[in-house]
Amino acid sequence: MSHLNYPFAFLEDANQKIEGSLELTEPLPCDHKSGGGFFRNGQLAINDCHPLKIVLYHNDATSKFIYLHENNLDANLLDIIGVKSDSPIPSAPQNLPGQLCLGSDRAKLIGDAVSEIIGALPLASTFEHYKQQNLAVFPIAREGLKYQVAEAIYSNYGYYCDEIVLDAHHVFDSSVPVYNRTVELTLFKDKDLDHAQKENISVAFLADSIASGLVMKEVVARVSERFENLKQIEVISPLATIRGLCRLAQSEVNSHVPVRVHVFETLLNALPPDFYYSAHIPVPDFHIRPDLEEEYRAWWGKDAAGNDIADTACAGYGWSEVFYSPRKQIQMMNSQLQSRHNMTIAEIVLRNIKK
Repeated sequence: MSHLNYPFAFLEDANQKIEGSLELTEPLPCDHKSGGGFFRNGQLAINDCHPLKIVLYHNDATSKFIYLHENNLDANLLDIIGVKSDSPIPSAPQNLPGQLCLGSDRAKLIGDAVSEIIGALPLASTFEHYKQQNLAVFPIAREGLKYQVAEAIYSNYGYYCDEIVLDAHHVFDSSVPVYNRTVELTLFKDKDLDHAQKENISVAFLADSIASGLVMKEVVARVSERFENLKQIEVISPLATIRGLCRLAQSEVNSHVPVRVHVFETLLNALPPDFYYSAHIPVPDFHIRPDLEEEYRAWWGKDAAGNDIADTACAGYGWSEVFYSPRKQIQMMNSQLQSRHNMTIAEIVLRNIKK
C-alpha cells in the first residue's frame, strides 16, 4: 500500500465550490491484546481551513464491518433478508457484506472494533496524558449509543468516564440547498455534571458516523460551547465520507481545538441526489487491504446493464436502522437496489450462494 494524495472538488451548492486534497500515509502495524492490525494516518485539507486529522484502522472486526464476513444463513437471517424458505441453502457458512451484519450481531462487532481502536497506538498518548476525570464520551443517539466507546475505554485502560448522551438528527428543510435537511438537537444530558466537573473535561470522544457531516458539525460546535476547556476532540466514526469530513474541516471549532476522526478501513463517496447514501470509492489505494475491497466488489457483482453494484451500495443504508430495526434496513436496501439496479438484496445473496 502506497502513500496517497487524492485531489477532489465538488459543488456544495450552486454558488460554492469545495476544492481540496486528501493525504494518507502508508499503513503501520498496530498490536492489540485481541489481535491487532494496521492504522493509517492522514489529513484532509480544503481551501484556507485548518487541516482535519484522520486515522484509518484495519483489524478483523473493522474488515467484517466494511467488507465481507462469514455467516451461517439460518432461518431467522434468511427471513429478514427476504430469501424464500423453499430456496436451497448450503449448510456451510457463506460470505455476506457488512451491510448484512444486523442488530445485536452488528453491535457486538462494532464493540470489538472500537475496543481495538481505543487501545491502538494513535490514542495511547491521550490516555497517558489525561486522567479519567479529564475525559468525556458523547454518544450521539441513535447510532452512536451502540458504539460502546465508554466500555472500550474501560476495557483498555480501566478509566471510568462520564458519558453524556446527545440527540442530534436530521429534519426536513426545503430551504437548505442540495441537502433539503437541517439539524435538530433535542437532548444534551450534561446536567449531571456540575461546573467544576465540566471545567475538568479536556478531551471529548464523540461517537457517530458521518455522511453529509451536518450533524457532526453541529454537535462539535455545541460540545465546544458547553465544555470550554477542551484541548482535543476525538470522533469515533466507523463510516465517514470525504464530503462530510469537508464540512467538519470547515467548522470554526477545527481552527482552534484539534479535531481528529477515527474511521474503519476507508473513506467513502457520497452519492446524489441528497448525498446521504455513501458507497466505497473504487480506488485501491483508498484501502489498507485492497484485496478485501476486490472481494467485496466481486460479491456485489454487476446488474443486468453491466453496472458495478458496489459503486452505489451504501455502506450504511439505514445507518441507525441496521442496529435497531433490521427489517427497515432491508427495506431501505431494497428500495435503493431496485431503483438503481432493478435487483433486491435477496437476489444478490442467492446469486452468490449458487456460485
